Amino acid sequence: MHFQWYPGHMTKAKRQMQEDIKLIDLIIELVDARIPLSSRNPDIDMLGKQKARLILMNKADLADPKKTELFGRYFKDKGYFTVNLDARSRAGMKAIQNTILEACKEKMERDRKRGIKNRPVRAMVVGIPNVGKSTFINTYAGKACTKTGNKPGVTKGKQWIRLNKNVELLDTPGILWPKFEDQTVGLHLALIGSIKDEILNTDGLAVELIRILLKEYPGSLAGRYGIEEAQDAAEVLSAVAKARNCIGKGGEPDDSKAASIVIDEFRSGKTGRFTIEAP
Repeated sequence: MHFQWYPGHMTKAKRQMQEDIKLIDLIIELVDARIPLSSRNPDIDMLGKQKARLILMNKADLADPKKTELFGRYFKDKGYFTVNLDARSRAGMKAIQNTILEACKEKMERDRKRGIKNRPVRAMVVGIPNVGKSTFINTYAGKACTKTGNKPGVTKGKQWIRLNKNVELLDTPGILWPKFEDQTVGLHLALIGSIKDEILNTDGLAVELIRILLKEYPGSLAGRYGIEEAQDAAEVLSAVAKARNCIGKGGEPDDSKAASIVIDEFRSGKTGRFTIEAP
């Protein structure tokens, strides 16, 4: 399978971010805790070379907690501040406030020496589509500041949000990058819903997901669907179709219907807490 999605509005959004970067003190980058590496846009590192950096591993409630801990250490070793997060819940929000102030401690000290008092930290919130930026901002602010949706491309323009006297956030649209050098990255992004489902081969995507889960989390599909786990991922998909009564014409398993179920239940965490890459 080949994965690529870079609609025109993303080019415009990247240019706008290049303009706005000089206005901010901190880049808050949301990644998906199930794929913390694949969900990082390499362009952000180029844009934010001289800025303080905070990585929020969102959807940590859907990820493998042991691997999340490993990734936390991995990012800290690279000099990033990190917080694990479920953006739909207020848990962890206090830690974010404290970490933002810690990340910008040097900037605040410079302001103090120059006689600048009470200037809030200005942070740009960035991330790929469907990683939960708008949900994070709304939960953090305690009100619906931005549109949210469980599909990529909901946030189209930029907007400043004053959270409190210490922090202002600049929300940005979710952007990918023009070409995935590694198609495994494209596969991972497709699996978490950061590429529009309408352009994907859902059957093939489900087979790839099953292949990953059979290798990394054996027994998880058997436990969820009450099936035997075969070596062949396509056979497992057909077994899921039979188990969920997805039967097409002539009594054959409806693999397409089963594929949608397997992908949806992976994304929602019903099948289990999985992290499908390692640091």
